[in-house]
Amino acid sequence: MHALAAPENRHLLAYVREDPFGAHVFPGNIEGYDPERFLDDLDGQLRTTPPIHLWTYIPTCAYRCRFCQYPVVIVKGSQETVARRAAQWVDWNIQEAKLWLRTVPHLATAPVGEFNVFGGTPSLLPADEIRRLLDFYRENFAFGPDTTVRLEGDPTTFTPQKLELLAKLGCSKVSSGVQSFDDHVLRLSGREHTGAACTEFIRQAKATGFDWISVDLMYGLLDQTLDSVRRDLDTVLEHEPTAVVCTKLHLRDYSDTRTGVSGVQPAAWQVPEYRARLASRGHRWPTLGEQYQMREILTGGLRRVGWSEHPTMYFARPGAGPEKWKSIMNDQDQQQPEVAIGLGGSSSCRRSEAMTNVDSQQYSTAVEAGRIPLGSATAFTEQAQETRAVNMALSTLQPLRKEVHQERFHGASLFSPQRRESFDSLRSRGLLETDERAGTVTLTPVGETLVEAIINTELMADRPRGER
Repeated sequence: MHALAAPENRHLLAYVREDPFGAHVFPGNIEGYDPERFLDDLDGQLRTTPPIHLWTYIPTCAYRCRFCQYPVVIVKGSQETVARRAAQWVDWNIQEAKLWLRTVPHLATAPVGEFNVFGGTPSLLPADEIRRLLDFYRENFAFGPDTTVRLEGDPTTFTPQKLELLAKLGCSKVSSGVQSFDDHVLRLSGREHTGAACTEFIRQAKATGFDWISVDLMYGLLDQTLDSVRRDLDTVLEHEPTAVVCTKLHLRDYSDTRTGVSGVQPAAWQVPEYRARLASRGHRWPTLGEQYQMREILTGGLRRVGWSEHPTMYFARPGAGPEKWKSIMNDQDQQQPEVAIGLGGSSSCRRSEAMTNVDSQQYSTAVEAGRIPLGSATAFTEQAQETRAVNMALSTLQPLRKEVHQERFHGASLFSPQRRESFDSLRSRGLLETDERAGTVTLTPVGETLVEAIINTELMADRPRGER
């Protein structure tokens, strides 16, 4: 790990210390782009597209985690109150989807590779609302025999009855933001479930017969220790979900870098006074060095028993990966369109990308007025499109290949003078290997560890000023 500690790589560690979200979202380099032009760009690519990734966001949550920056809507109260508010968000989501279909004509015929119902906590929806939502999308979008359907939720909301319903409605994948199996860490994070509830979710989902069962784990959480993370790894290996997403705690605002979608309210842990109060009570966040050790415990432990990582942070057990929906977006020869319908959605095509409004009041007002509630859009120059493709492919941790790049960009060179200079610098610092004769670029193990920082500090020359 000499390269990790080398002075010439210190800026990469500083980037990680600033808590960026990740390497999977790449904003355009032309700011102030007209959202209507984005919709035209999207429609143009959808004319002849291979399968796309379709999202629908349901922002309802029963509570807000203390690390959560996302635009969520808290739904509490009696069963009738929860059902009424949940139905309203399904109404708005369907209304917005109809606006997309009307405005982007080729969206209705674009084949859907994977349909993801994310949130929020969409598993909070009553059974009738889940059925109404899934039926609408299946009837109005180009679902085929190979389309996979995934729904996300809190482990306690995935009751045996709800899992059975999802299976009957054609869901083959379920995902849950477990975050940790340690009850103390969960409680401090504001999670209203136990570690036992998480393992029960995995057991019940297996018993129901889902093809893909995914859990999220976080490291760097308040009071989390190396031993706690080791127990999390042991629990995963014991109960064997299909996939695990391993992410670092991020407290820098996503809007600072446009690498994630943040809501109108900061996370509780982002408030300095709150953090100071926690520290005064003897609580602590792991240091950066401890976070790297936690990462190695999780990722190294999974790799040693044959789990594959593709893209970075996304692990699948032996024989199960990579996930098709991530391949659609990230593989070097892909970057297919991604359409996200709902509060805070992030949609993209090769020429531009856009974000839906994150303010629930502004969102609902726009939908009720018959407007797609896009809040902003950016576009990519031709050079930026090429840079974005290279960076997305690097995030898969697979070797970059010259012939794939030439085919994707009509003869352009993977080893352009600007990229060759960057590659040479990274190679001299032990972060990647290049073989121009074979036409490949491959990250070293340390390069894989720092890939998010490498992409966002050294290979994002086309990112708008102030967003690096």
